[in-house]
Amino acid sequence: MANQIKGQEEILRKLNIYELNPMQEEAIAAINENENTILLSPTGTGKTVAFALPLLASLDKESNEIQALILVPSRELAIQIEQVIRSMGSGYKVNAVYGGRPMSKDKIELKHLPAILIGTPGRISDHFANDRFSKEFIKTLILDEFDKSLEVGFEYEMRGVINQLSTLSKRILTSATQGVEIPVFVNVNQRKIINYLGTKQSKLTIKTVISPSKNKLNTLLHLLNHVGNQQGIIFCNLKDSIQTVSSFLESKNISHGCFNGGMEQKDRERSLIKFRNGTNQLLIATDLAARGIDVPEMKFIIHFELPLYKEEFTHRNGRTARVSAKGTAYVLKWKEERLPDFIVKTAIQDISKQSERKPNFWTTLFISGGRKDKISKGDIAGLFLKKGNLTKDQLGIIELKQDCAFVAVPITVADNLIENLNNSRLKKKKVRITSI
Repeated sequence: MANQIKGQEEILRKLNIYELNPMQEEAIAAINENENTILLSPTGTGKTVAFALPLLASLDKESNEIQALILVPSRELAIQIEQVIRSMGSGYKVNAVYGGRPMSKDKIELKHLPAILIGTPGRISDHFANDRFSKEFIKTLILDEFDKSLEVGFEYEMRGVINQLSTLSKRILTSATQGVEIPVFVNVNQRKIINYLGTKQSKLTIKTVISPSKNKLNTLLHLLNHVGNQQGIIFCNLKDSIQTVSSFLESKNISHGCFNGGMEQKDRERSLIKFRNGTNQLLIATDLAARGIDVPEMKFIIHFELPLYKEEFTHRNGRTARVSAKGTAYVLKWKEERLPDFIVKTAIQDISKQSERKPNFWTTLFISGGRKDKISKGDIAGLFLKKGNLTKDQLGIIELKQDCAFVAVPITVADNLIENLNNSRLKKKKVRITSI
Protein backbone atom coordinates (compact mmCIF):
# COMPACT_ATOMS: atom_id res chain seq x y z
CA MET A 1 0.00 0.00 0.00
CA ALA A 2 1.37 3.41 -0.98
CA ASN A 3 1.38 6.56 1.11
CA GLN A 4 1.16 10.25 0.20
CA ILE A 5 0.50 9.69 -3.49
CA LYS A 6 1.57 12.64 -5.65
CA GLY A 7 -0.07 13.82 -8.86
CA GLN A 8 1.64 14.63 -12.15
CA GLU A 9 2.08 18.36 -11.50
CA GLU A 10 3.73 17.76 -8.12
CA ILE A 11 6.00 15.07 -9.61
CA LEU A 12 7.10 17.36 -12.44
CA ARG A 13 7.91 20.14 -9.97
CA LYS A 14 10.03 17.68 -7.98
CA LEU A 15 11.91 16.80 -11.20
CA ASN A 16 12.32 20.51 -12.04
CA ILE A 17 10.42 19.93 -15.29
CA TYR A 18 8.24 22.91 -16.11
CA GLU A 19 6.98 21.77 -19.49
CA LEU A 20 6.74 18.34 -21.13
CA ASN A 21 8.17 18.07 -24.62
CA PRO A 22 5.83 17.20 -27.55
CA MET A 23 6.89 13.54 -27.57
CA GLN A 24 6.11 13.15 -23.88
CA GLU A 25 2.71 14.82 -24.19
CA GLU A 26 1.72 12.64 -27.16
CA ALA A 27 3.06 9.47 -25.52
CA ILE A 28 1.21 10.09 -22.25
CA ALA A 29 -2.07 10.62 -24.09
CA ALA A 30 -1.53 7.48 -26.20
CA ILE A 31 -0.62 5.29 -23.21
CA ASN A 32 -3.71 6.47 -21.33
CA GLU A 33 -5.99 5.78 -24.29
CA ASN A 34 -4.54 2.54 -25.74
CA GLU A 35 -3.88 -1.00 -24.51
CA ASN A 36 -0.68 -1.29 -26.57
CA THR A 37 1.67 1.60 -27.29
CA ILE A 38 5.01 1.62 -29.10
CA LEU A 39 7.16 4.67 -28.40
CA LEU A 40 10.03 5.34 -30.80
CA SER A 41 12.22 8.28 -29.87
CA PRO A 42 15.95 9.09 -29.84
CA THR A 43 18.14 8.45 -26.81
CA GLY A 44 17.94 11.24 -24.23
CA THR A 45 14.51 12.63 -25.15
CA GLY A 46 12.76 11.65 -21.92
CA LYS A 47 11.08 8.33 -22.71
CA THR A 48 11.27 7.16 -19.07
CA VAL A 49 9.27 10.16 -17.85
CA ALA A 50 6.86 9.67 -20.78
CA PHE A 51 5.89 6.15 -19.71
CA ALA A 52 6.38 6.55 -15.95
CA LEU A 53 3.85 9.36 -15.49
CA PRO A 54 0.83 7.49 -16.91
CA LEU A 55 2.03 4.29 -15.23
CA LEU A 56 2.08 5.92 -11.79
CA ALA A 57 -1.35 7.44 -12.40
CA SER A 58 -2.78 3.99 -13.20
CA LEU A 59 -1.59 2.21 -10.04
CA ASP A 60 -3.94 1.09 -7.28
CA LYS A 61 -2.78 2.77 -4.08
CA GLU A 62 -4.59 0.17 -1.94
CA SER A 63 -2.68 -2.78 -3.42
CA ASN A 64 0.30 -4.43 -1.75
CA GLU A 65 1.22 -6.43 -4.85
CA ILE A 66 3.45 -5.87 -7.89
CA GLN A 67 1.29 -4.08 -10.45
CA ALA A 68 3.79 -3.23 -13.20
CA LEU A 69 6.81 -4.99 -14.65
CA ILE A 70 9.51 -3.17 -16.63
CA LEU A 71 11.89 -5.44 -18.59
CA VAL A 72 15.21 -3.92 -19.67
CA PRO A 73 18.30 -5.25 -21.49
CA SER A 74 20.97 -4.15 -19.01
CA ARG A 75 21.73 -3.61 -15.34
CA GLU A 76 22.63 0.01 -16.04
CA LEU A 77 19.22 0.74 -17.55
CA ALA A 78 17.45 -1.02 -14.67
CA ILE A 79 19.32 1.14 -12.16
CA GLN A 80 18.69 4.28 -14.19
CA ILE A 81 14.92 3.75 -14.42
CA GLU A 82 14.74 2.89 -10.72
CA GLN A 83 16.53 6.15 -9.89
CA VAL A 84 14.28 8.21 -12.18
CA ILE A 85 11.04 6.79 -10.76
CA ARG A 86 12.32 7.11 -7.19
CA SER A 87 13.29 10.73 -7.83
CA MET A 88 9.65 11.39 -8.77
CA GLY A 89 8.73 10.82 -5.12
CA SER A 90 5.38 9.35 -6.15
CA GLY A 91 4.79 7.46 -2.91
CA TYR A 92 4.95 4.06 -4.63
CA LYS A 93 7.72 1.56 -3.90
CA VAL A 94 9.97 0.65 -6.84
CA ASN A 95 12.81 -1.88 -7.01
CA ALA A 96 15.26 -3.07 -9.64
CA VAL A 97 16.64 -6.62 -9.85
CA TYR A 98 19.37 -7.77 -12.20
CA GLY A 99 22.20 -10.24 -12.63
CA GLY A 100 25.61 -9.51 -11.15
CA ARG A 101 24.49 -8.84 -7.61
CA PRO A 102 23.67 -11.31 -4.80
CA MET A 103 20.21 -12.87 -4.93
CA SER A 104 20.02 -12.24 -1.18
CA LYS A 105 19.73 -8.51 -1.89
CA ASP A 106 16.72 -9.14 -4.12
CA LYS A 107 15.06 -11.27 -1.46
CA ILE A 108 15.53 -8.59 1.20
CA GLU A 109 14.15 -5.81 -1.02
CA LEU A 110 11.22 -7.95 -2.19
CA LYS A 111 10.07 -8.86 1.34
CA HIS A 112 7.85 -5.80 0.99
CA LEU A 113 6.71 -5.96 -2.60
CA PRO A 114 7.09 -2.87 -4.80
CA ALA A 115 4.27 -1.56 -6.95
CA ILE A 116 6.75 -1.39 -9.84
CA LEU A 117 9.41 -4.03 -10.46
CA ILE A 118 12.22 -3.38 -12.95
CA GLY A 119 14.57 -6.11 -14.09
CA THR A 120 16.60 -7.85 -16.72
CA PRO A 121 14.81 -10.81 -18.35
CA GLY A 122 17.21 -13.39 -16.89
CA ARG A 123 16.78 -12.25 -13.28
CA ILE A 124 13.01 -11.81 -13.59
CA SER A 125 12.78 -15.30 -15.13
CA ASP A 126 14.65 -16.67 -12.12
CA HIS A 127 12.21 -15.03 -9.69
CA PHE A 128 9.25 -16.32 -11.70
CA ALA A 129 10.66 -19.86 -11.76
CA ASN A 130 10.96 -19.84 -7.97
CA ASP A 131 7.52 -18.25 -7.38
CA ARG A 132 8.95 -15.50 -5.18
CA PHE A 133 5.89 -13.29 -5.71
CA SER A 134 2.46 -13.37 -7.31
CA LYS A 135 2.19 -12.52 -11.00
CA GLU A 136 -1.60 -12.25 -11.13
CA PHE A 137 -1.73 -8.56 -10.16
CA ILE A 138 0.71 -7.39 -12.85
CA LYS A 139 -1.47 -5.34 -15.19
CA THR A 140 1.16 -3.31 -17.06
CA LEU A 141 4.20 -4.60 -18.96
CA ILE A 142 6.85 -2.18 -20.24
CA LEU A 143 9.63 -3.38 -22.53
CA ASP A 144 12.17 -0.56 -22.49
CA GLU A 145 14.73 -0.65 -25.33
CA PHE A 146 12.98 -3.88 -26.35
CA ASP A 147 15.06 -4.28 -29.52
CA LYS A 148 18.26 -4.30 -27.46
CA SER A 149 16.87 -7.10 -25.27
CA LEU A 150 16.24 -9.16 -28.39
CA GLU A 151 19.65 -8.25 -29.81
CA VAL A 152 21.61 -9.39 -26.76
CA GLY A 153 19.91 -12.80 -26.65
CA PHE A 154 17.12 -12.38 -24.11
CA GLU A 155 14.32 -13.58 -26.42
CA TYR A 156 13.98 -16.97 -24.70
CA GLU A 157 13.71 -15.43 -21.21
CA MET A 158 11.40 -12.66 -22.44
CA ARG A 159 9.08 -15.20 -24.05
CA GLY A 160 8.98 -17.25 -20.84
CA VAL A 161 8.26 -14.20 -18.66
CA ILE A 162 5.60 -12.68 -20.92
CA ASN A 163 3.79 -16.00 -21.39
CA GLN A 164 3.25 -16.15 -17.63
CA LEU A 165 1.59 -12.72 -17.46
CA SER A 166 -2.04 -13.69 -17.96
CA THR A 167 -3.68 -10.58 -16.48
CA LEU A 168 -2.03 -7.85 -18.57
CA SER A 169 -4.23 -4.97 -19.67
CA LYS A 170 -1.53 -2.65 -21.00
CA ARG A 171 1.74 -3.09 -22.90
CA ILE A 172 4.26 -0.33 -23.63
CA LEU A 173 7.33 -0.84 -25.83
CA THR A 174 10.07 1.74 -26.27
CA SER A 175 13.05 1.94 -28.59
CA ALA A 176 15.48 4.36 -30.18
CA THR A 177 15.71 2.19 -33.31
CA GLN A 178 13.51 2.28 -36.40
CA GLY A 179 11.99 -0.76 -38.08
CA VAL A 180 12.61 -3.48 -35.50
CA GLU A 181 10.39 -6.55 -35.85
CA ILE A 182 8.30 -7.25 -32.75
CA PRO A 183 8.04 -10.96 -31.87
CA VAL A 184 4.57 -12.50 -31.95
CA PHE A 185 4.78 -13.57 -28.27
CA VAL A 186 4.72 -9.92 -27.17
CA ASN A 187 1.11 -9.84 -28.43
CA VAL A 188 0.84 -6.24 -29.61
CA ASN A 189 -0.99 -6.74 -32.90
CA GLN A 190 -3.28 -3.77 -32.29
CA ARG A 191 -1.09 -0.87 -31.22
CA LYS A 192 -0.62 2.87 -31.28
CA ILE A 193 2.79 3.93 -32.61
CA ILE A 194 4.37 7.21 -31.51
CA ASN A 195 7.38 7.84 -33.76
CA TYR A 196 9.78 10.70 -33.08
CA LEU A 197 12.84 9.13 -34.68
CA GLY A 198 14.58 11.34 -37.21
CA THR A 199 13.29 14.57 -35.68
CA LYS A 200 16.50 15.54 -33.87
CA GLN A 201 19.36 15.19 -36.32
CA SER A 202 19.44 18.87 -37.33
CA LYS A 203 21.11 19.69 -33.99
CA LEU A 204 23.89 17.16 -34.64
CA THR A 205 27.02 18.05 -36.60
CA ILE A 206 29.14 15.19 -37.96
CA LYS A 207 32.78 15.94 -38.77
CA THR A 208 35.55 13.71 -40.10
CA VAL A 209 39.06 13.84 -38.62
CA ILE A 210 41.82 12.32 -40.74
CA SER A 211 44.69 10.46 -39.08
CA PRO A 212 47.97 9.99 -40.99
CA SER A 213 48.76 7.00 -38.75
CA LYS A 214 46.82 3.75 -38.64
CA ASN A 215 46.75 3.61 -34.83
CA LYS A 216 45.14 7.10 -34.67
CA LEU A 217 46.28 7.74 -31.08
CA ASN A 218 48.24 10.95 -31.68
CA THR A 219 45.41 12.30 -33.82
CA LEU A 220 43.01 11.48 -30.99
CA LEU A 221 45.22 13.46 -28.61
CA HIS A 222 45.23 16.46 -30.97
CA LEU A 223 41.44 16.23 -31.29
CA LEU A 224 40.99 16.15 -27.50
CA ASN A 225 43.27 19.19 -27.18
CA HIS A 226 41.22 20.87 -29.89
CA VAL A 227 37.87 20.39 -28.09
CA GLY A 228 39.41 21.31 -24.73
CA ASN A 229 37.83 20.57 -21.37
CA GLN A 230 34.47 19.39 -22.60
CA GLN A 231 32.69 16.22 -21.60
CA GLY A 232 32.50 13.45 -24.18
CA ILE A 233 32.60 9.73 -24.97
CA ILE A 234 35.26 7.98 -27.06
CA PHE A 235 33.67 4.92 -28.69
CA CYS A 236 35.62 1.77 -29.50
CA ASN A 237 34.47 -1.57 -30.88
CA LEU A 238 36.59 -3.83 -28.67
CA LYS A 239 37.62 -4.05 -25.02
CA ASP A 240 41.26 -4.38 -26.11
CA SER A 241 40.98 -1.10 -28.00
CA ILE A 242 39.63 0.59 -24.87
CA GLN A 243 42.68 -0.62 -22.96
CA THR A 244 45.00 0.69 -25.68
CA VAL A 245 43.37 4.13 -25.69
CA SER A 246 43.22 4.20 -21.88
CA SER A 247 46.94 3.39 -21.53
CA PHE A 248 47.80 6.09 -24.06
CA LEU A 249 45.72 8.79 -22.32
CA GLU A 250 47.13 7.73 -18.96
CA SER A 251 50.65 8.24 -20.33
CA LYS A 252 49.59 11.79 -21.26
CA ASN A 253 48.10 12.42 -17.78
CA ILE A 254 44.58 12.80 -19.18
CA SER A 255 42.07 11.51 -16.64
CA HIS A 256 39.27 9.34 -17.96
CA GLY A 257 37.01 6.42 -17.18
CA CYS A 258 36.35 3.14 -19.02
CA PHE A 259 33.08 1.32 -19.61
CA ASN A 260 32.59 -2.09 -21.20
CA GLY A 261 30.84 -5.40 -20.64
CA GLY A 262 33.98 -7.12 -19.39
CA MET A 263 34.18 -4.92 -16.28
CA GLU A 264 32.68 -5.88 -12.93
CA GLN A 265 29.28 -4.29 -12.30
CA LYS A 266 30.67 -2.26 -9.37
CA ASP A 267 33.49 -0.85 -11.52
CA ARG A 268 31.12 0.04 -14.37
CA GLU A 269 28.79 1.83 -11.99
CA ARG A 270 31.63 3.77 -10.37
CA SER A 271 32.96 4.75 -13.78
CA LEU A 272 29.57 6.25 -14.66
CA ILE A 273 29.33 8.01 -11.28
CA LYS A 274 32.72 9.69 -11.82
CA PHE A 275 31.70 10.69 -15.34
CA ARG A 276 28.39 12.14 -14.18
CA ASN A 277 29.94 14.19 -11.38
CA GLY A 278 32.80 15.60 -13.46
CA THR A 279 35.68 13.67 -11.87
CA ASN A 280 36.31 12.33 -15.36
CA GLN A 281 35.32 14.37 -18.39
CA LEU A 282 36.12 11.54 -20.80
CA LEU A 283 34.64 8.05 -20.97
CA ILE A 284 36.16 5.38 -23.25
CA ALA A 285 33.43 2.88 -24.03
CA THR A 286 32.06 0.16 -26.25
CA ASP A 287 28.57 0.39 -27.72
CA LEU A 288 27.25 -0.66 -24.30
CA ALA A 289 27.36 3.07 -23.49
CA ALA A 290 25.49 4.10 -26.64
CA ARG A 291 22.12 3.88 -24.90
CA GLY A 292 20.40 2.75 -21.73
CA ILE A 293 22.74 4.51 -19.29
CA ASP A 294 22.29 7.72 -17.36
CA VAL A 295 25.02 10.17 -18.39
CA PRO A 296 25.01 13.96 -18.64
CA GLU A 297 24.51 16.09 -21.72
CA MET A 298 27.77 16.26 -23.63
CA LYS A 299 29.17 18.40 -26.41
CA PHE A 300 30.82 15.65 -28.43
CA ILE A 301 31.40 11.97 -29.05
CA ILE A 302 34.30 10.42 -30.96
CA HIS A 303 34.11 7.32 -33.14
CA PHE A 304 37.69 6.19 -32.47
CA GLU A 305 36.82 2.94 -34.22
CA LEU A 306 34.19 3.05 -36.94
CA PRO A 307 30.97 1.24 -36.01
CA LEU A 308 30.06 -1.89 -37.93
CA TYR A 309 26.36 -1.13 -38.32
CA LYS A 310 24.18 1.90 -38.98
CA GLU A 311 22.22 1.36 -35.74
CA GLU A 312 25.41 1.59 -33.68
CA PHE A 313 26.38 4.81 -35.48
CA THR A 314 22.94 6.29 -34.77
CA HIS A 315 22.92 5.33 -31.09
CA ARG A 316 26.47 6.55 -30.48
CA ASN A 317 25.60 9.90 -32.07
CA GLY A 318 22.48 10.01 -29.90
CA ARG A 319 24.66 10.58 -26.85
CA THR A 320 25.21 14.17 -27.98
CA ALA A 321 22.81 16.79 -29.41
CA ARG A 322 20.10 15.46 -27.14
CA VAL A 323 16.62 17.04 -27.13
CA SER A 324 17.28 20.67 -28.16
CA ALA A 325 21.03 20.89 -27.50
CA LYS A 326 23.77 21.02 -30.11
CA GLY A 327 26.59 18.49 -30.35
CA THR A 328 29.30 17.12 -32.61
CA ALA A 329 30.13 13.55 -33.59
CA TYR A 330 33.73 13.18 -34.77
CA VAL A 331 34.51 10.30 -37.13
CA LEU A 332 38.20 9.55 -36.61
CA LYS A 333 39.53 7.70 -39.66
CA TRP A 334 42.92 6.63 -40.95
CA LYS A 335 43.68 8.37 -44.25
CA GLU A 336 43.36 5.07 -46.17
CA GLU A 337 40.36 3.78 -44.24
CA ARG A 338 37.10 3.47 -46.17
CA LEU A 339 33.96 4.81 -44.52
CA PRO A 340 30.95 2.47 -44.33
CA ASP A 341 28.11 3.29 -46.71
CA PHE A 342 25.89 4.48 -43.85
CA ILE A 343 28.34 7.27 -42.94
CA VAL A 344 27.82 9.98 -45.50
CA LYS A 345 30.76 12.09 -46.59
CA THR A 346 31.13 14.94 -44.13
CA ALA A 347 33.28 18.05 -43.75
CA ILE A 348 36.88 17.54 -42.64
CA GLN A 349 37.54 19.04 -39.20
CA ASP A 350 40.65 21.19 -38.87
CA ILE A 351 42.15 20.41 -35.44
CA SER A 352 45.24 22.58 -35.73
CA LYS A 353 43.90 25.00 -33.10
CA GLN A 354 44.86 23.48 -29.74
CA SER A 355 43.52 24.30 -26.28
CA GLU A 356 45.39 23.70 -23.06
CA ARG A 357 43.61 21.00 -21.07
CA LYS A 358 43.07 22.15 -17.51
CA PRO A 359 43.66 19.71 -14.64
CA ASN A 360 40.54 18.13 -13.16
CA PHE A 361 38.77 20.12 -10.47
CA TRP A 362 36.71 17.29 -8.91
CA THR A 363 37.44 13.94 -7.31
CA THR A 364 35.01 11.39 -5.85
CA LEU A 365 34.72 10.22 -2.25
CA PHE A 366 33.01 6.99 -1.18
CA ILE A 367 30.78 6.87 1.92
CA SER A 368 30.00 3.48 3.49
CA GLY A 369 26.35 4.21 4.30
CA GLY A 370 23.27 4.62 2.16
CA ARG A 371 19.52 4.59 1.84
CA LYS A 372 19.04 1.43 3.94
CA ASP A 373 20.74 3.24 6.84
CA LYS A 374 18.12 6.04 6.56
CA ILE A 375 20.85 8.39 5.32
CA SER A 376 19.70 11.17 2.97
CA LYS A 377 21.53 13.50 0.59
CA GLY A 378 20.76 16.28 3.06
CA ASP A 379 22.56 14.39 5.84
CA ILE A 380 25.65 14.03 3.64
CA ALA A 381 25.55 17.67 2.57
CA GLY A 382 25.24 18.74 6.20
CA LEU A 383 28.26 16.68 7.24
CA PHE A 384 30.47 18.07 4.46
CA LEU A 385 29.30 21.68 4.83
CA LYS A 386 29.36 21.89 8.62
CA LYS A 387 31.99 19.47 9.89
CA GLY A 388 33.96 19.47 6.63
CA ASN A 389 33.81 23.29 6.35
CA LEU A 390 33.07 23.20 2.62
CA THR A 391 31.38 26.12 0.91
CA LYS A 392 28.31 25.32 -1.19
CA ASP A 393 30.21 25.68 -4.46
CA GLN A 394 32.76 23.13 -3.20
CA LEU A 395 30.09 20.45 -2.73
CA GLY A 396 29.55 18.59 -5.98
CA ILE A 397 27.03 15.97 -7.05
CA ILE A 398 25.91 13.50 -4.37
CA GLU A 399 24.72 10.05 -5.49
CA LEU A 400 22.91 8.00 -2.86
CA LYS A 401 22.72 4.20 -3.26
CA GLN A 402 21.09 1.49 -1.17
CA ASP A 403 24.18 0.73 0.92
CA CYS A 404 26.65 3.52 0.09
CA ALA A 405 26.98 7.02 -1.35
CA PHE A 406 29.37 9.03 -3.50
CA VAL A 407 30.13 12.74 -3.39
CA ALA A 408 32.23 14.96 -5.65
CA VAL A 409 34.58 17.42 -3.93
CA PRO A 410 37.52 19.55 -5.12
CA ILE A 411 40.75 17.55 -5.41
CA THR A 412 42.54 20.19 -3.35
CA VAL A 413 40.48 19.50 -0.21
CA ALA A 414 39.87 15.75 -0.56
CA ASP A 415 42.68 14.54 1.72
CA ASN A 416 41.68 16.93 4.52
CA LEU A 417 38.05 15.86 4.24
CA ILE A 418 38.96 12.19 4.54
CA GLU A 419 41.14 12.91 7.58
CA ASN A 420 38.45 15.02 9.29
CA LEU A 421 35.29 13.13 8.35
CA ASN A 422 36.30 9.45 8.27
CA ASN A 423 34.45 7.46 10.97
CA SER A 424 31.90 10.26 11.42
CA ARG A 425 28.31 9.33 12.24
CA LEU A 426 25.52 9.79 9.74
CA LYS A 427 22.22 9.09 11.47
CA LYS A 428 23.23 6.18 13.73
CA LYS A 429 25.88 4.69 11.46
CA LYS A 430 29.61 5.27 11.71
CA VAL A 431 30.77 5.64 8.09
CA ARG A 432 34.07 5.19 6.33
CA ILE A 433 35.01 7.88 3.83
CA THR A 434 37.63 7.04 1.23
CA SER A 435 38.73 8.21 -2.18
CA ILE A 436 37.91 6.14 -5.29
